[in-house]
Amino acid sequence: MDETNRAARRVADVETQVSEHIARTGPVFGRASSSDGAVTVVCAPGAPPQEVRISPAALNMGAAALGDEIVRVAERAAEDAAARMHQSLARLVDPATSRALTEIGFPAGAAEEDFGSSYLRGPR
Repeated sequence: MDETNRAARRVADVETQVSEHIARTGPVFGRASSSDGAVTVVCAPGAPPQEVRISPAALNMGAAALGDEIVRVAERAAEDAAARMHQSLARLVDPATSRALTEIGFPAGAAEEDFGSSYLRGPR
C-alpha cells in the first residue's frame, strides 16, 4: 500500500506542476503550412484543427487536391503540436513519464520553427 500511496502522490504532484505550468505559459499549439504557404493549419495537441487558412491561390488546386493538401498539412500541424507539448512537459516530468508521453502518441519530434509574429507560441 505504501508504494501505491507514493505513486498516487507523484501523479498528483506532476498534475499540479503541469497545471501551474499551463496556467503560466498558456496552451500549446502546433502549426504547419504548405511549402508555398497556400494552406496553414493550427491545432492543439490531440485535438482537431482549430484554424485552417487557405489562400485564394489554393482554390485553383481543385477540390480533391486541396482536400489532400489540407489533410497533409493538418497531420504536420498535429505532429508539431505533439512535439511542442512533449518538449514543454519534459521539463517538468521524470524520464519515465517523458517516455510515456511518446508511447501515448506525443513524441518529442522536432517542432516547426516558423511561427513568425503569430500569436501562437512554442513550449516555454
